[in-house]
Amino acid sequence: MSMPLEPDESVPAPRRVSIVASWLGLLLLLCLVVGALVALFWTNVVELPAWQVQADGSATMTQSGWTQMISIDAWYVLCALLVGPGIGWVAWCWFKPLGWPAAVIAALAGLVTGVVCAQLGPVLGPGAFAGRIAAANPGDHVPVAFELQAMSALAAWPLTAVAPVLFAASLGRDPDQPPRHSARDAGQDSARDAEQVVGAQLDVEATASTGNQDRVE
Repeated sequence: MSMPLEPDESVPAPRRVSIVASWLGLLLLLCLVVGALVALFWTNVVELPAWQVQADGSATMTQSGWTQMISIDAWYVLCALLVGPGIGWVAWCWFKPLGWPAAVIAALAGLVTGVVCAQLGPVLGPGAFAGRIAAANPGDHVPVAFELQAMSALAAWPLTAVAPVLFAASLGRDPDQPPRHSARDAGQDSARDAEQVVGAQLDVEATASTGNQDRVE
């Protein structure tokens, strides 16, 4: 399903702006819903490491726990690789009549989805870390805060969203380039021209024969 907006000027400018704004709002709603669903999946698939509260009030974590913290960002990037191209493809299908702005819209849509996911993750996770560690007793295991360890992971969303747009644009036909005819079409055109030439020759011969008969009579 593509946006009902042609690249020509047949649609009045106010109408074009209204159509684009409507589809942008629909895309924004889609990004919010998808970001929430991805955040729900993200918080359930990640196994958080935990701090162990000591008798003196301090907390320690094993070496494997520190290594396991990488899984928070790893799963976030993996979600971007799985969902980001779909967001970008939807943006391309809806806004490709606009030309190059479709790539910008796809990148922004991916960024919005990633931000929504990153913001809802801590909310859907185990809760605020400060309150949980303050209420813990010695010997308790308190899961770490569910949040991105590196904000650079957010860049995976616009990059993966714009990738299918660039790929589809590179494979698409240039609108300024005339359509190319296949070899089959060329053969059909040649056969049609040959039939026209033969038909013209037969008409000439028939006319000449009729003229000769008239002169004989």
